[in-house]
Amino acid sequence: MKIINPATEEIITELKEDSKESLSKKMTLLKQGQKKWHSIPLAERVHILQKFSELLKKNLEELAGILTSEVGKPLQQARNEVNGACARIKWLTENAERYLSDEVMSNQPDMQEKIVYEPLGVVCNISAWNYPFLVGTNVFVPALLAGNAVMYKPSEFSSLTGLEIEKLIKEAGVPDDVFQVAIGAGATGQTLLELPFDGYYFTGSYKTGQYIYEKVAPKMVPCQLELGGKDPLYIADDIADIKSVAAATADGAFYNNGQSCCSVERIYVHENIFYQYIEEFVKEVKTYMLGLPNEEGVYISALTREPQLHIVDAQVKDAIAKGAKVLTGGKRAQRKGYYYEPTVLINVNHNMSVMREESFGPLIGIMKVKDDKEAAELMNDTEYGLTAGVYSSAQHRAEKVLAQINAGTGYWNCCDRVSAALPWSGRKHSGIGATLSHAGLRAFTHPKAYHLKG
Repeated sequence: MKIINPATEEIITELKEDSKESLSKKMTLLKQGQKKWHSIPLAERVHILQKFSELLKKNLEELAGILTSEVGKPLQQARNEVNGACARIKWLTENAERYLSDEVMSNQPDMQEKIVYEPLGVVCNISAWNYPFLVGTNVFVPALLAGNAVMYKPSEFSSLTGLEIEKLIKEAGVPDDVFQVAIGAGATGQTLLELPFDGYYFTGSYKTGQYIYEKVAPKMVPCQLELGGKDPLYIADDIADIKSVAAATADGAFYNNGQSCCSVERIYVHENIFYQYIEEFVKEVKTYMLGLPNEEGVYISALTREPQLHIVDAQVKDAIAKGAKVLTGGKRAQRKGYYYEPTVLINVNHNMSVMREESFGPLIGIMKVKDDKEAAELMNDTEYGLTAGVYSSAQHRAEKVLAQINAGTGYWNCCDRVSAALPWSGRKHSGIGATLSHAGLRAFTHPKAYHLKG
């Protein structure tokens, strides 16, 4: 399997993909190691995962460099991702005892009722390339804390990072028979679906997630899907500072080259401030430096996957053909590598794919609306339901709009953010289940009810 640098199109290295035989051996190893891992006290498992976080910090520059080389994100954003993973590990490890320990619900003289949170067993984590440290941390850290063994499959586009994660997690003290990495592309993923795991946790596209869900359904084991989004944002006409809001929301749309499931993917602006907002938004986007990801000051770099260039370009051409206007960008950058200019479209509507289908690139459509009611209706006009945001000076106004939106996360005066303390969940085509928060820790357990009569 060739590992390609998307910024230069050069081959970094080649890796040997796992075979059915090697994956079966790894599965057997994990089944043997899981019970022993669960018998280790939770406090010790917590300590091991905290040491893993310390190793991430210690090796920050090397890890960021490897990540940038294979996915193309600007180097500073790669550093931010590693640091973000450490912050999530901090919350998960500090709260593991609170949410994974036995929970006494009633303690009467003749009857005690309690819940015990037992591990699922051996779980399969099929992960994503856009934030491999973050989306990986969402799954394998709480899974290990809960006493599970983990088969971790990094995306074929972030395999080098996946191998670094394996190296450091074992250096921290996770045994070889508790954490294994599966290397490969689609065929490897298919084999994993056929093995007898006790739970599946996938991060990626709706199409692949749907396939996994249908494939493993007969096993009747937990299957969580963290999928894509077409995340809407509404800019109300009472915002205090149009310039700062435009800058913040442009960052929400274009950070990580727009390759985030919670990136702002469509913006609705109240007609009273539409043109002022557009002016400031485009000014901000035009300041974004495009270049090699390891160049100082670069904000927009290469997309990770070459096919995504064609998806973004097709959305732009479809929009233009249906009456949209390009205010900046609108084409592939004329240079080696998978670069697309940051693109802003207006005069868009919901007959255009750019307002309905996930872009996952440096592209945004901005649409004028007459009031909050029209904004809420358009925000809900989607098959996805991951995040939605409102910028307004009035919290009650924002929450009134957000209460109408069928999405797992609502933002007021912020966007494109995740907190380890809050559940990360999608609705409709954005997925099923939750990671992070107490829900994400317990997602890797079977609750067992005990009725203890004295």
